[in-house]
Amino acid sequence: MGEQNANQRFVDEATIEPDHIARARAHALELGAAPISPALGAQCAVLAAASQALNIVEIGTGAGVSGLWLLRGSPRATLTTIDKEPEHLGAARQAFSEARIPPARARFITGRAAEVLPRMNEASYDIVLVDADPEGVIEYVEHGLRLVRAGGTVLVPRVLAGGAVADPVRRDAITTAYRSLIQETQASPAVIGALSITGEGLLQLTTMPTD
Repeated sequence: MGEQNANQRFVDEATIEPDHIARARAHALELGAAPISPALGAQCAVLAAASQALNIVEIGTGAGVSGLWLLRGSPRATLTTIDKEPEHLGAARQAFSEARIPPARARFITGRAAEVLPRMNEASYDIVLVDADPEGVIEYVEHGLRLVRAGGTVLVPRVLAGGAVADPVRRDAITTAYRSLIQETQASPAVIGALSITGEGLLQLTTMPTD
């Protein structure tokens, strides 16, 4: 086993997922919702806590798993979760109820992100998590950067596409989109970007504060 794989395995085994999130994960997997990993969820929770986030948007519910992690980091936040699958939103609603999250802390929107995001208020959110259709990742991130306040953060899990992004031979549309997203944001003076290999990979983009 290589050093990177050994480190990843250690991180996965060391991460303790709270029982209520583990139950939501089990339900999500039954639905085929593909939630983010515990290690990545824990990292999102830390970022939410560090930024003292009060308004969060997630694109793709993961049937409640990612939202529960974000609210674990910032329990006073209000979360808006968007998904085109009513069943996944229903599972998230149930998971939040079982976790005793007050109804006022969560807003559920059924619809395609490309249609919902343009109607949302810009510069109004602390964190936007983009975990939806990879084919639209660049468009969703552009919307996310518009929605977050100055100093707000856009999080993009699965950005390494299971190792495909690091493989120069891979040239399919999704891999190319992720690769372009990483390269363009790393070079952009408008954001501070960091790429983590935790879990499935996490791109973190914090907008530069305005003068």
